Parts: sequence; C-alpha cells; structure tokens
Amino acid sequence: MATMVRSKLTTLTAEEAAALISHGQTVGFSGFTLPGAPRAVPLAVAARARAEHNAGHPFRIGVVGAATGENLDGALARSDAVAFRTPYQSDASLRRLINTGGTHFFDQHLSLLPQLLRGGLLGPIHWAVIEAGELRGDGELVLTSAVGAAPTLARVAERVIVELNRSHEPATLYGMHDIYEPADPPHRREIPVYRPSDRIGSLVLRIEPSKIAGIVETTLPDEGQAFPSPDPVTTRIGHNVADFLAAEYRRGRIPREFLPIQSGVGNTANAVLSALGDHSHVPAFEMYTEVAQDAVLALMRRDRLRFASTCSLTLSAAAMREFYTNADWYRRRLVMRPQEITNHPELIRRLGVISINTALEVDLAGNVNSTHVMGGRLMNGIGGSGDFTRNAYLSIFVCRSTAKRGRISTVVPQVAHVDHTEHSVQAIVTEHGVADLRNKDPRERARIIIDNCADPSFRDDLREVLARTAGLHEPFAPGAAFAMHRQYLQTGHMQGVNWDAALGSDPLP
Repeated sequence: MATMVRSKLTTLTAEEAAALISHGQTVGFSGFTLPGAPRAVPLAVAARARAEHNAGHPFRIGVVGAATGENLDGALARSDAVAFRTPYQSDASLRRLINTGGTHFFDQHLSLLPQLLRGGLLGPIHWAVIEAGELRGDGELVLTSAVGAAPTLARVAERVIVELNRSHEPATLYGMHDIYEPADPPHRREIPVYRPSDRIGSLVLRIEPSKIAGIVETTLPDEGQAFPSPDPVTTRIGHNVADFLAAEYRRGRIPREFLPIQSGVGNTANAVLSALGDHSHVPAFEMYTEVAQDAVLALMRRDRLRFASTCSLTLSAAAMREFYTNADWYRRRLVMRPQEITNHPELIRRLGVISINTALEVDLAGNVNSTHVMGGRLMNGIGGSGDFTRNAYLSIFVCRSTAKRGRISTVVPQVAHVDHTEHSVQAIVTEHGVADLRNKDPRERARIIIDNCADPSFRDDLREVLARTAGLHEPFAPGAAFAMHRQYLQTGHMQGVNWDAALGSDPLP
C-alpha cells in the first residue's frame, strides 16, 4: 500500500501510479530523446494496457513529450497503448505503428510545443510524469539528464507523478539546470540570454505540492545512446564542414570570436564536431544546441569547446559515467535548459547560431527532406531542425551522397517530402564536397549541388534533368520530379531512368 513521506507527499509503486491513469487521457512525459525520460511508470502503464486488453477493455492514451526510447515509446507501442503521439519519436516499434496507421502522429517544431500546451491546443493534459534526481523540498525537483518540456508539462497538467530516479547522483546534478518559462503573447518580453553561458532561471523545477499525486522511486538507468564510431564517409563529411567554416572564418564572414554551433544527433554529428575540434583554423567555440553528445565532452576536455548550452545529455553510458565523475568541472562549462529556450527563434537569431543538421535527401533546388523515406514512411520527426535552420546565421545540412549501398541517391530532382525549403537551406555537405547555395539562382544552385555533392554515379542523371529543363527559372518538370524514386521502387536502384519516357510528354511552359 501507498505510504506518506516527505511532507505528506505520497510514495507509490509504479503499478499504483499506472492505475491512476485512465483510458483516453493525455499524459506528458519529461525528457528529451532518451535522457530524462521516466521509465518505471511507462513500463507499468504498458503492462496495465496489456492486462486491460486481455480483459476485453480498451486502454490507449495520448503521449506528449520529446522523450522517446525503448522503455517509453517502445513499451507503450508494443502494448497498443498509444492513441496519438506528438511532437517527436525515434522508436522502431512506435514508428511501425505510425506507418501502418495504428496510431496518430503530429509532427511539431519542438520550440512550439510548450506554447501550444499552454494555449490548450492539445486539450487537457491529465497527467505529467516527470523524472527527477532529487526532491529538495515540497515540490522542488532537481531534474536529471534532460529538461525537455518538463516545466510546462508540470504546470499545465492536472496532476503530476514524480519518478524519483536513484540511478542519478543528485549532488552532481544540482546546479546543472536553468529552468525558465517565457510569458505568452502579447505579454512576452525579450528572453535575456545574450551568451550561451547566461543563466536566467531557477536551478530547480517548482511544482505546486498539491498537484503531486505521488512519488515513484526507481533505479532504472538512462538508456545510454551510443552511436557508431565515425567511418570514412562521415569523417570526410566532417572535414568538409570544418574546411568550409574555417574558410568562412578566414574571409571574415564569421566574427573573430567565432559563433555558437548547433549540431543534431548521430554519428555524422559527432564526426562534424570532432573535425571542428581538430581543425587548426577553427578557434575554440561555444555551442547553443538541443543535444550534447559524446563529442561535446571530448571537445571540452581538449579546451576546444568553451561552453555548451543544451536541453539534453544524449550520451553513451561510458560518457555519462565520465560526466558524473567530473561533474564539478562540467558544471562550469555546461547548462541544461527547457526546449522552448534552447530552440527559441529569438535566441538562435540573436546569438548567430551556425546550425548543422542531417538530411535524408536533398533536391536540386536545395529543399531538404529530414523525416520521411520515399515521401510516405516516417522516420523520426522534424525535431528541432526547423527551429534552428530557419533562424540560423548559417544553416548547413549534411548527408551521405548515397544510401542502401549505393542504390539510392540522396540528391534527387525533387525531394519526396519537404521539411526545410530552399529559402532556409544555405549549404549542403556530403562526403564529396560543399554546395554553398547563398546568392545563387535556382539553376546555379542545381549545378553546384550536382557537381559538389551528388555521387558521381548519379551526376549524369541529374544533369539530364537540368538540361531538359533549360529555359525555366527552376530546374523542375513534373515527369522528372520523382522519376528516380519511381525507378528505385520498380527496380531497386535509382539508376537507369528512361528520361525520354519520363520527360518526353511534358510540355515546358
């Protein structure tokens, strides 16, 4: 049975907490990617869903939050417990459910989610489940390895369940966070962050104690996120990005003190950061980003990274242990903020962030698809890439030039799904080179993308599109747009398009 502790706050088992959540309710979970996400309560909710289904009863909930992982999205999806999901996911089981129509998914810019929650767009948030490393007083929580939308979820939710995770070390976490929520329009003032190291909020998340339904204690560790070591292709991509930024710096297009870097998630992002750290003409820099990966800690230890503002410590298990071992040292060099602040357009534009994100495919106009395979199958979601790309001082997208062992070109006549338009994408980088798209007309952009970024085995096909659309402002023809995608679906390879058949009947205006 539940017991009363900590100034009348109730201690619950995970199963008791799960029993409080009803079919049809909406639950917000703390965290950002894998870190900072509750694990014991979602696993118990998944077990309850299976029991209810076995008894012939419906049980599905709405799931809100940027936290995602095997113990949250994965467990809930495999138990058919997810009615809808927003704003992000990256779990294979949930992805299959979304792509087969088994659940609804609303892809949202991460910076917008807290404001949408406060405005009631997602309806009532019945429960917030917040992971904490320590409860310092009635309703004062020290968060763990991520912040995400926890401050807003805790405030708008009708009730809160605190998952107190003893696998984290409270003494090392205290002082790592900067919790701040802006006012809503029309009362919002400027957010007073002028350097990545500025602190403007609270060290703890404060929740009205009467809203806390109970505390669930657990020792389940973070799901460590380890990415493969850089391979020759990602290493070349990293070097190309570093050489490009070093050249911009030498030309005076980047200020003398350099500019903050934002980097996405994955082994390519790690390779880019490592290359920046190795480059002799790139000075020590700062980061204003949403995730801090292993490469971030490595750059700090080498004095190549002066400070990092982030929303999440997306680290491998080994890197997380190293972080905790040297927490006092890192506390002076790193801060974790809510996603509304790390991804806020005002701050990205003010600080002059250089954004570096990953594309699934790019097209000859410079549009980017970062979310959907062949246009229809969701991968993860737009995440924060749109927040940074649209507002960056310099926006860069990186990708391999081919996929599926060379059978797919990631440079295509027209992307099958548009997440970032040509108006926001300033540079594209593959292992073959850099396409600087600034101050170039559409046909110039197409030529430089083909010459510098496309794989040589696909350049003739792409040049055919350019040649056959001569006389048009944009190198676009309906028959050419998805001819390479269609060729892959029919033959398993993008090469071999019959361009006469694809374009022959298209009258050019």
